[in-house]
Amino acid sequence: MSTITESVDVAVPVRTAYNQWTQFESFPDFMEGVESITQQSDTMTHWKIKIGGVEREFDARITEQFPDSRVAWEAVDGPQHAGVVTFQRLDDTHSRVTLEMRTEPEGVVENVADSMGMLSRRAKGDLRRFGEYIEGRHSETGTRRGDVEMPHTH
Repeated sequence: MSTITESVDVAVPVRTAYNQWTQFESFPDFMEGVESITQQSDTMTHWKIKIGGVEREFDARITEQFPDSRVAWEAVDGPQHAGVVTFQRLDDTHSRVTLEMRTEPEGVVENVADSMGMLSRRAKGDLRRFGEYIEGRHSETGTRRGDVEMPHTH
């Protein structure tokens, strides 16, 4: 299992950065390899991705979501991965967005890409493009402000 941690500072308020990040269907505009994301419910998304010529589809569940603070998810099928994006206020007009992701590469192509650091570089590029995307817009394309709390296990 690989762990990736990347951050980007963006010149927008933390609320704007968070609001845009929760617009999952806009991810193909700045995430390399993401063909589409469909928001199926408050907690479920369906992803279509293409990496190194390999196409995959999977569902991911939002396990935690707290406005202006964090969004966490886990895949419910397909390649194993989970992660969290956190949002930190730097000042009134600047924020830090940090991605922490754990992924289990599948197959030769993904394992080679992972061993060469390509997954980390892709995450860094995606965050950089997210910053350019939101800074260029000056406002979010929508909002999703509800809380999702991780279910308690007994």
